Amino acid sequence: MDNNIYIETYGCQMNVADSELVMGILQNKGYNITGNIKDADVILLNTCSVRENAEQRIYGRLGNLKKIKEIKPATVIGILGCMAERLRKDLIEDKKMVDLVVGPDEYRRLPEFIDTAFAGEKGIGVKLSRTETYDDIIPFREDGLSAWISVMRGCDKFCTFCVVPFTRGRERSRTLESVVDEIKILSQKGFREVTLLGQNVNSYKDGNNDFADLLAASAKVDGHMRIRFTTSHPQDISDKLICAIAEHNNICNYIHLPVQSGSDRILKLMNRTYTIDHYLKIIEKARTIINGVSFSTDIISGFPTETFEDHVMTLDVMQQVKYDGAYMFKYSPREGTKAFKMDDDVPDETKTKRLNEIIDLQHQISFELNQNLIGTKELVLVEGFSRKSDDFMAGRTDTNKVVIFPADEKLKRGDYINAEIIRATSATLFADTVEPVDAVKTKEEIII
Repeated sequence: MDNNIYIETYGCQMNVADSELVMGILQNKGYNITGNIKDADVILLNTCSVRENAEQRIYGRLGNLKKIKEIKPATVIGILGCMAERLRKDLIEDKKMVDLVVGPDEYRRLPEFIDTAFAGEKGIGVKLSRTETYDDIIPFREDGLSAWISVMRGCDKFCTFCVVPFTRGRERSRTLESVVDEIKILSQKGFREVTLLGQNVNSYKDGNNDFADLLAASAKVDGHMRIRFTTSHPQDISDKLICAIAEHNNICNYIHLPVQSGSDRILKLMNRTYTIDHYLKIIEKARTIINGVSFSTDIISGFPTETFEDHVMTLDVMQQVKYDGAYMFKYSPREGTKAFKMDDDVPDETKTKRLNEIIDLQHQISFELNQNLIGTKELVLVEGFSRKSDDFMAGRTDTNKVVIFPADEKLKRGDYINAEIIRATSATLFADTVEPVDAVKTKEEIII
């Protein structure tokens, strides 16, 4: 078999990891992976349904792909991932835009569905599973520095605004052993950073092992390899997890902890299952136990019935926590969720105004936090040359901040350096003096 597969990935890191999984499955069946869409016999779009504009992008892209289909009629075009179940009828039956639609729990059957499509039939596989974790599949990855590892799939939280439980199914976890084995392979290939992924990684469970156990086991594989994780749910952040982060030098002191709203009333309508008081106590405890910990978050503006007072409460929480970064969005009704049945009564103009206030405040906070780092030394993992100039290199701190510094022929991708910060914007740190270091030492030993 010499069919060429081309995959475009949309949405979150989970989709990036799923695309690597799909490529691993297809390569094992004899397919070639190509980065050139013109060479492709099969074009797959791995999709996201979390927000409406993501779906509109896919429809627009499918319109562009019609031209390829006109030139090469035998080309198979398919939709993977979260849009599969939601839009199957529209994409295949009504608009006849694609040849196959495969959901996130049916990727093992993708070669079969592709064969069906080549034979002139429609390939459809959208059933959700209670057990599929792809534990035995090694994802296809080019050599690199950072990798995403899905450690669990699905979600049981059923936040009223979220389609994930309906598009990705219920929670199920991989074995701890399989995750550790995958990290060992990545370590042998020279990767220097892995991010453990789950819709709610904190609820990971493999027998008696919880997420803190998985995190600790992952950290022990290679002291030179940084361990990150996302996304956390505030309800499931345990003392054990916080201590695990503090105890291991190579687990990054960085927690993405979505708050969504600063109003307890709105949080209840969202079914977020925690209060702001509970949330702030987690922040306080983590800052007490984890030296130098930083936080990022998700915020939704304009959820149904949100008042100006609710909005101000969100701004207040941002001021109290002082997040290093945030993903900020206007509320987007998603069909199939409980919130979709609520009256979307906040005018779009009001949503936009509130969102802009949230964005402006976050930029101000990020700028102030970064100014405080001027004159300090930061441990940085070198990622390569800067996007803008080969005269400079770029890397990230353990707290996920981008650092730009002068290029040095002695430095290479994957090295750790001590970087002295001389300037900062809200998004970037700049350094002039750098020195290579051994990242296996404690962070305190390195930076002093």
